[in-house]
Amino acid sequence: MLIVQIKENESVDRALKRFKKKFERTGVLKELRRRTFFQKPSITKRKQRQKAAYKQATYGEQN
Repeated sequence: MLIVQIKENESVDRALKRFKKKFERTGVLKELRRRTFFQKPSITKRKQRQKAAYKQATYGEQN
């Protein structure tokens, strides 16, 4: 559970901004989006390999 202490003379907007930042750092929303549908492990591995190949092709030549 996230707890945000509101300081004296602090606006609600400022406290809400701190809460949103804390919530984003926990990664809950990212995990929820990832779990919305099932993806076979073979497809996941294939996408990771494609991503790595793309990065290698894009950034590998510069080094």
